[in-house]
This record gives sequence, structure tokens and C-alpha cells, in this order.
Amino acid sequence: MLEVNGLEVSIQQQVILHEISFSLQQGSITALIGHNGAGKSTIMKTIMGWQEKREGTIQLNGVDQDQSFVDFKRQLSYIPEEPFLLPELTVMQHFQLYGQSYQLEQELFRERVQIFTKTFELADKLNEYPEALSKGMRQKVQTICALLPDVSLLLIDEPFMGLDIDAAADLTELLKEKAAKGTMILLTSHQLERMEELAEHYIMLHHGEIEEQGLMVHFQALSRRTTK
Repeated sequence: MLEVNGLEVSIQQQVILHEISFSLQQGSITALIGHNGAGKSTIMKTIMGWQEKREGTIQLNGVDQDQSFVDFKRQLSYIPEEPFLLPELTVMQHFQLYGQSYQLEQELFRERVQIFTKTFELADKLNEYPEALSKGMRQKVQTICALLPDVSLLLIDEPFMGLDIDAAADLTELLKEKAAKGTMILLTSHQLERMEELAEHYIMLHHGEIEEQGLMVHFQALSRRTTK
């Protein structure tokens, strides 16, 4: 379980997140919904530990972010909106870096690299460097890196940005498989229809506060009423 309680974040004395509290259950897929600037990416970065919080606690399976950060971080992976790849590493070396970081068994690592690179049509790019790849290919590399380990929590910020239709469909199915095996998924996307298809729960943000949260079917019903 992920538990976020009383989260407060300020940047240069401006309140970005105020009294954010929510929890995720094992195997759940939850959509973070809100306009640009609502605080979606800030929540992701704060959970990752990239953004300092002013108040509040974040616990993952009973491990407190502040008290045992390494153990906390080992339980999650992240797909950012913009790929963050190291220019001096090849595609395969990126995969190896993630595999070693999460202590992935070698045989399982090789099997997953083979499956994911075939799925995302990257099998012939393993020795390429990031500068030789299109943005969509770099996004695929970043996505595979995050999917390689078995983690309790997968954070995804705009996962379908830069992906073609087939890759987006493949990613949707892979995320469903991850959730079915117990991974909690928290994601945000401007592609609302895909979010409604994928997520079971939603959290709606407005100006850094939770406006409402609940089952996605209730959000879908609300969306239909407000757009008629």
C-alpha cells in the first residue's frame, strides 16, 4: 500500500501542493487528473524524492520515505514525461544499469529485454546511443527501463507522449498485466479516454488540492453529464 498523508509542497514560498492525502492498494491503477499546473507532476516527483516536501508523510508498504529512503526507493520505478537517458550509454547499457540497480536475476533480465524490445520494436537498436534515436524511441527505452524490475509501485507521467498507436496499445496491455500481478500504478495523461479505459480509480487535482477522488466509473458518469 502507498499512503500519502498531509503532503505540503512549496517552491519559493508559493504553495504547490496543499493537504494532499490518498492511498493506493495493491494491484490498483489510479489516474491523476487535472489541468496543467494542478500539481500532478509535483506529486510524482515528491514521491520519487526529487521534490522536497514541507510537511506530510509518504509510506510504501510500511517503509517511510524519510526514515529509510533507499528501501523506499527500491520498491518503485518511474516513467517521466521526458525521457532521461545518459548520452554515454547505449540502449542495452541503460537496461543493464536498471537491471543491476534492482538486482534483477540475469536470466529473467535477458528474457524481459528480449520480450520488451520485440514488443516496442527496439531489438535492432540495442547498441545505439540516445542521440541516434527519435524522441519516440527514447521514450520506449525509458519505458522498458521502468518495466524491467518487479516493483510495488509504478509512477507514470504522460506515458503515451511520443508513442505511436501500436506502442501505446502495447503499453496499455503491459500496464494491465503489471497491475494484475499486484503492482500499484499511479499515472497521469492528457489522453482522457485512455485513462478511463485503463484506470479503476481517479484523483482529481485543482490548484494543488484534491478536489475529489473515487472510482473511475463515477468520473466517467460525471464527464458525460457535464459534456452534454
